[in-house]
Amino acid sequence: MKQNLIDVAEFEVRAGRGGVGAISFHRDRQVRKGGPDGGDGGQGGSIWLEADNNFNTLRFFSGKDRFEAKAGGRGLPRDKHGKNAEDLVIKVPVGTQVRIKNQESRIKIEAQTAVKGEELADLHESGQRVRVAQGGKGGRGNAAFKSSLETTPKIAEPGTPGEVKRIKLELKLLADVGLIGLPNVGKSTLLSVLTKARPEIADYPFTTLSPNLGVMNMGYPHSRGVSAFHPGGGIKPIVIADIPGLIEDAHRGKGLGTDFLRHIERCRVLVHVLAGNNEQEIANDDFLAETLWKNYQTVRQELGQYSPKLLTKPEIVVVNKVDLLQDISNQLQAYFRAKGISLIAISAVTHEGLAKLIQVVTEASGREGKGVQVEG
Repeated sequence: MKQNLIDVAEFEVRAGRGGVGAISFHRDRQVRKGGPDGGDGGQGGSIWLEADNNFNTLRFFSGKDRFEAKAGGRGLPRDKHGKNAEDLVIKVPVGTQVRIKNQESRIKIEAQTAVKGEELADLHESGQRVRVAQGGKGGRGNAAFKSSLETTPKIAEPGTPGEVKRIKLELKLLADVGLIGLPNVGKSTLLSVLTKARPEIADYPFTTLSPNLGVMNMGYPHSRGVSAFHPGGGIKPIVIADIPGLIEDAHRGKGLGTDFLRHIERCRVLVHVLAGNNEQEIANDDFLAETLWKNYQTVRQELGQYSPKLLTKPEIVVVNKVDLLQDISNQLQAYFRAKGISLIAISAVTHEGLAKLIQVVTEASGREGKGVQVEG
């Protein structure tokens, strides 16, 4: 059964309360009237979030509304300190942004503040951790209150409460390359031939309802016949993300909305996939070129509306399904070249042009791109 990516979670965290201080007096056969010896209470457990490469979704948090750490132990006689509670460490995927939902922000006019909250941390490396709730401090026992004026104090402090916070997590995929474009242009098919990923593929819009990740292992052939050979070796794998199709006004919530635009932010390189999707578009050279240019601008506009920084990322523009275009791919390339865009013509089905695409992607993502070859 296919499991959809869960990339947003919200819950409450309650750190442990500090332990109660002890009220106690020393009793011994040799000591007739012992002084106060009540120990301090233990520290309450804090709550931490830690990035872990073994997780790639926030599914663990589905249906969970609260996490609580344990309270510190009570103080003991003979000035013995209460047991400190263990901290609660919650594992999250690498690439998780942590936000604190400020309760006061709910009454502010700025709705954006209420929705997003204050950013606490960006856990983009495995092993990174952040404390989201501090455990309470243990109360002092009566031994701490002894003085020249009060030699037998009968008071002790309760522990202070642990912090209570509302946490929002947002997962942003960590990928070298992001495949973007309108629905049904063949991004999922392209991912499947470049990597071992097996996304759902069908001939209708919004087949991909969650981002799919695949790894292009340089130097090893993939099951669909495409491979990149690097005689020098030592080439790190390239992680490719298939971002669900964008449409006009996606930044306003239309279609799949902005649910997956956040994943584009971390990609080093964007591969913008274009394709004709009906016989009328494919049959007419000029009409197809104008349509693809309009589609290209539509996606770029949505990226800019979401975050202008996305428009500054390195971009590779490809036209897919050239196996259906017969002899007009050269005209398309000339049309885009006149507008300052270098276009790579490919077919994810027949593998035409994939060798060049792999080489360009490899170089643009910071890997060496030598000896690229397509098999089969």
